[in-house]
Amino acid sequence: MHVGQDDLTPRTVRTIVGPDAVVGLSTHTVEQLQRAVAEPVSYIAIGPVFETSTKESGYMAVGLKGVADAARVGSQRGLPVVAIGGITLDNAAPVIEAGAASVAVISALLAGDPREQARAFLNRLRNR
Repeated sequence: MHVGQDDLTPRTVRTIVGPDAVVGLSTHTVEQLQRAVAEPVSYIAIGPVFETSTKESGYMAVGLKGVADAARVGSQRGLPVVAIGGITLDNAAPVIEAGAASVAVISALLAGDPREQARAFLNRLRNR
Protein backbone atom coordinates (compact mmCIF):
# COMPACT_ATOMS: atom_id res chain seq x y z
CA MET A 1 0.00 0.00 0.00
CA HIS A 2 1.39 3.38 -0.93
CA VAL A 3 0.01 6.63 0.43
CA GLY A 4 0.63 10.27 -0.28
CA GLN A 5 0.72 13.29 1.96
CA ASP A 6 -3.02 13.91 1.52
CA ASP A 7 -4.12 10.29 1.98
CA LEU A 8 -4.69 8.24 5.11
CA THR A 9 -1.72 8.32 7.46
CA PRO A 10 0.53 5.26 7.47
CA ARG A 11 -0.52 4.64 11.08
CA THR A 12 -4.18 4.49 10.00
CA VAL A 13 -3.28 2.31 7.01
CA ARG A 14 -1.52 -0.13 9.37
CA THR A 15 -4.74 -0.57 11.34
CA ILE A 16 -6.42 -1.61 8.09
CA VAL A 17 -3.77 -3.74 6.37
CA GLY A 18 -1.98 -5.11 9.42
CA PRO A 19 1.60 -5.16 10.62
CA ASP A 20 3.03 -7.37 7.87
CA ALA A 21 1.88 -5.39 4.83
CA VAL A 22 4.31 -3.25 2.88
CA VAL A 23 3.39 0.40 3.41
CA GLY A 24 5.13 3.32 1.73
CA LEU A 25 4.76 7.06 2.05
CA SER A 26 5.48 9.78 -0.52
CA THR A 27 7.62 12.67 0.67
CA HIS A 28 8.71 15.85 -1.06
CA THR A 29 10.50 17.94 1.57
CA VAL A 30 12.98 17.50 4.42
CA GLU A 31 10.20 18.13 6.93
CA GLN A 32 8.03 15.42 5.40
CA LEU A 33 11.01 13.02 5.42
CA GLN A 34 11.61 13.65 9.11
CA ARG A 35 7.95 13.00 9.90
CA ALA A 36 7.90 9.90 7.68
CA VAL A 37 10.59 8.07 9.65
CA ALA A 38 8.38 8.32 12.74
CA GLU A 39 5.54 6.54 10.93
CA PRO A 40 5.13 2.75 10.69
CA VAL A 41 6.32 2.58 7.06
CA SER A 42 8.27 -0.03 5.13
CA TYR A 43 9.84 2.46 2.76
CA ILE A 44 9.88 6.16 1.94
CA ALA A 45 9.37 7.57 -1.54
CA ILE A 46 11.07 10.85 -2.47
CA GLY A 47 10.22 13.03 -5.40
CA PRO A 48 9.80 14.34 -7.82
CA VAL A 49 13.50 13.80 -8.37
CA PHE A 50 13.41 15.57 -11.73
CA GLU A 51 10.75 17.65 -13.43
CA THR A 52 7.91 15.54 -14.75
CA SER A 53 4.63 16.18 -16.51
CA THR A 54 3.14 12.82 -15.53
CA LYS A 55 1.74 14.02 -12.23
CA GLU A 56 1.66 17.52 -10.81
CA SER A 57 2.65 17.32 -7.18
CA GLY A 58 3.03 21.03 -6.54
CA TYR A 59 6.56 20.38 -5.29
CA MET A 60 9.90 21.36 -6.80
CA ALA A 61 12.23 18.64 -8.07
CA VAL A 62 14.54 17.46 -5.28
CA GLY A 63 17.40 16.39 -7.55
CA LEU A 64 20.13 13.92 -6.70
CA LYS A 65 20.96 15.82 -3.51
CA GLY A 66 17.38 15.33 -2.30
CA VAL A 67 17.68 11.60 -3.00
CA ALA A 68 20.96 11.46 -1.07
CA ASP A 69 19.43 13.37 1.84
CA ALA A 70 16.41 11.05 1.88
CA ALA A 71 18.64 7.98 1.76
CA ARG A 72 20.64 9.30 4.72
CA VAL A 73 17.48 9.97 6.75
CA GLY A 74 15.95 6.62 5.77
CA SER A 75 19.10 4.65 6.58
CA GLN A 76 19.02 5.94 10.15
CA ARG A 77 15.78 3.96 10.57
CA GLY A 78 16.63 1.10 8.22
CA LEU A 79 14.13 2.34 5.63
CA PRO A 80 14.84 2.06 1.91
CA VAL A 81 14.13 5.02 -0.33
CA VAL A 82 12.25 4.80 -3.62
CA ALA A 83 12.90 7.67 -6.03
CA ILE A 84 10.08 8.84 -8.28
CA GLY A 85 9.49 11.61 -10.77
CA GLY A 86 11.20 12.19 -14.09
CA ILE A 87 13.21 8.96 -13.92
CA THR A 88 14.51 7.91 -17.33
CA LEU A 89 16.81 5.24 -18.65
CA ASP A 90 19.60 7.81 -18.76
CA ASN A 91 19.25 9.15 -15.22
CA ALA A 92 18.18 6.01 -13.30
CA ALA A 93 21.71 4.83 -12.49
CA PRO A 94 22.81 8.17 -10.97
CA VAL A 95 19.63 8.13 -8.85
CA ILE A 96 20.55 4.69 -7.50
CA GLU A 97 24.13 5.84 -6.97
CA ALA A 98 22.78 8.81 -4.97
CA GLY A 99 21.30 6.33 -2.50
CA ALA A 100 17.87 5.25 -3.73
CA ALA A 101 17.16 1.56 -3.23
CA SER A 102 14.95 1.60 -6.31
CA VAL A 103 13.19 3.83 -8.80
CA ALA A 104 9.54 4.12 -9.72
CA VAL A 105 8.98 4.79 -13.42
CA ILE A 106 5.89 5.70 -15.40
CA SER A 107 6.47 7.80 -18.53
CA ALA A 108 9.74 6.11 -19.49
CA LEU A 109 8.02 2.72 -19.53
CA LEU A 110 5.39 4.04 -21.91
CA ALA A 111 7.95 5.52 -24.33
CA GLY A 112 7.84 2.24 -26.24
CA ASP A 113 6.91 -1.35 -25.54
CA PRO A 114 6.62 -1.39 -21.72
CA ARG A 115 8.09 -4.89 -21.47
CA GLU A 116 11.12 -3.88 -23.52
CA GLN A 117 11.49 -0.62 -21.62
CA ALA A 118 11.40 -2.46 -18.27
CA ARG A 119 14.00 -4.90 -19.57
CA ALA A 120 16.20 -1.98 -20.65
CA PHE A 121 15.95 -0.44 -17.16
CA LEU A 122 16.87 -3.72 -15.51
CA ASN A 123 19.81 -4.25 -17.83
CA ARG A 124 21.08 -0.70 -17.38
CA LEU A 125 20.82 -0.83 -13.60
CA ARG A 126 22.40 -4.28 -13.32
CA ASN A 127 25.35 -3.18 -15.43
CA ARG A 128 26.07 0.16 -13.81
